[in-house]
Amino acid sequence: MTKRLSPAAIIALKEALCAAYWYKADLRSFLQQCLSNLAVLATLNWGNYKRQIISDLIDYLTRNQDKYLEDLRRICHEISSITSFRHLEQLDGGVQKAERARIAIAQLRRLVEPHQQAQKEQEDLIERQRRATEKLRANAAMRQRLEEIKNRYMSLVMSRDVQARGFELEKVMYDIFELFDLDPKASFRNTGEQMDGAFSLEGKGYLCEARWQQELVNAAALGAFASKVRRKL
Repeated sequence: MTKRLSPAAIIALKEALCAAYWYKADLRSFLQQCLSNLAVLATLNWGNYKRQIISDLIDYLTRNQDKYLEDLRRICHEISSITSFRHLEQLDGGVQKAERARIAIAQLRRLVEPHQQAQKEQEDLIERQRRATEKLRANAAMRQRLEEIKNRYMSLVMSRDVQARGFELEKVMYDIFELFDLDPKASFRNTGEQMDGAFSLEGKGYLCEARWQQELVNAAALGAFASKVRRKL
């Protein structure tokens, strides 16, 4: 799910726009480079006060974030990227105007950076998944091996031998990790606790525990596993 801008970020964005562009012509030129639909600018009353124009625009984009979220992100990114305020320093009272803009943009940057980082991580994840899917499709041997593992798993789903099914599931997990170069480790015991396996991803070690059961895992079981992981760090 795409994360929307917070109310605090929206307020900070309005203030940053007001402070960064003293003249409405400069503001309009900036927005033309950021908006995907320039017709939005034509709906604004450019004879009004600058603060009201900005408020009307951002409120409209915010009400329609499903459509204009990328535009809001682009405006935030471009405003946050401003590091030079010479265009303001040349005006009367330029030092004060530039300092006001600097503070407003810094406040916006603090509010949107976590949002931008989360979005980047989401986009990176989608890109990694896309590359992995393309790599799998291009590799016939990988597809064949994965299909074999899938068939073994499906046979386990139908099995009534609970004990054997548990051991076989462990083997299926191991083979999947090995197939995707995740450096799997076989099942091991440590201080009397059974771990189903472990693997490495991007230099980090992960513990993996899996079990067959009818119901979803409850909070108590998850808490016990979390405690087990913390003790093994």
